[in-house]
Amino acid sequence: MERGQRAYKGHCLVLPYPSQGHINPMLQFAKLLSHKGVKVTLVTTRYIHKTMYGSASSCIALDLETISDGYDEAGRGEASIDAYLESFWKEGSKTLAELLEKLSSSGPPVDCVVYDAFMPWPLDVARKFGIAGATFFTQSCAVANIYYHVHKGLLKVPLADDQSLISLPGLPPLDPLDLPSFVYDLEYCPAFYRVVVGQFSNVDKADWVLCNTFYELEEQVVDWLAKFWPLRTVGPTIPSKYLDERLEDDKEYGVNLFKSDNDACIKWLNERPKGSVAYVSFGSAAKLDDEQTKELAWGLRRSKSNFLWVVRASEAAKVPKGFVEETSEKGLVVSWCSQLEVLAHEAVGCFVTHCGWNSTLEALSLGVPMLAMPQWTDQRTNAKFIMDVWKIGITAPSDEKGKVREEVVEHCISEIMEGERGKEMKINALKWKELAKKAADEGGSSDKNIDEFISKLVQ
Repeated sequence: MERGQRAYKGHCLVLPYPSQGHINPMLQFAKLLSHKGVKVTLVTTRYIHKTMYGSASSCIALDLETISDGYDEAGRGEASIDAYLESFWKEGSKTLAELLEKLSSSGPPVDCVVYDAFMPWPLDVARKFGIAGATFFTQSCAVANIYYHVHKGLLKVPLADDQSLISLPGLPPLDPLDLPSFVYDLEYCPAFYRVVVGQFSNVDKADWVLCNTFYELEEQVVDWLAKFWPLRTVGPTIPSKYLDERLEDDKEYGVNLFKSDNDACIKWLNERPKGSVAYVSFGSAAKLDDEQTKELAWGLRRSKSNFLWVVRASEAAKVPKGFVEETSEKGLVVSWCSQLEVLAHEAVGCFVTHCGWNSTLEALSLGVPMLAMPQWTDQRTNAKFIMDVWKIGITAPSDEKGKVREEVVEHCISEIMEGERGKEMKINALKWKELAKKAADEGGSSDKNIDEFISKLVQ
């Protein structure tokens, strides 16, 4: 296959679910493929393309194309999740087929569609064109294993009232509260329950199952799942600067759905002592209610540590009146920033977070201990592993109302930043940092898996 004088090792179309937590890891995987000589076309929805800050091809050569989810002009807006997903399946299937037709007539035809596991339907479209399909899991293998057992009926839901510990192959014993929120409480969000369990509706037909994790992090569950699927770990999919440094100038994912206050953050961090800052961020989607936001704010105020708190513009009204001014000597509140650059800064000694999978992988890869305040979806399960398996953090205990109170926030940050347990967490975090780097580097477990994927793509 040639474009000009360049021969490509196959052509992959990479299609993430249209949210930042799904776009970024798949974009990074696309960059790795391109770096290794694969032609890559990154596909997103027309609305997301219009609202992105930065360029998906800013770090390495990727083609960018769009398809429709049925909400091209104003985004999903008030549409229900069910309505949106049905529209995306219908319009996405149609426009993806049109895109594959276009690409086959204008250059190297697509050899493989790498699609987000949240959306099984691209595999059906690929099959109609005789194209291989690779499903890409943006969550941990542990979480995939739980959803798989639910899908197969091997983990019965709703859980029995007297359910105690849950034993699943490859996983430590789990309390019901350690399960993803959609499994623990079926009424929490039925539409998302159907999405996460529906990931496995045609997974057995995929040519590859790719997971954004690394083998050393989840050995037992990876080995178990690999008995059933052609599963390969390809993570952590974060920019090369923070891992192997093989991709020149690869410092950022390249896409933001929010405008960043990065310069102000780095300038402020540069003025703080090493390990003195608690970085607080709940990602691009999680929402704390008013009461929890206030408890977190007062906990940060009580803490001896400096803090950098990311509060999205849509959440800013929940911050207590006068808090920013009262804490200006020790804290900085911003609407968005480059999480990787902040976590990599030597001033940061603790990461207070909902522990979504991307945030967890980033902290692991950069050696930063975590205070987990899980909110929903897979975050409860990630928190279990953070505290009890990888031993790089604490899960903040909540009260009978489900709230983490200010004195708990203060105590946990102090324990991580200054306590004896915190010293052990820092040692463990640095151990995982080295293992993550080794997995991504040349000859590492993830690097070899990506090379194997490419070699089969060429065949």
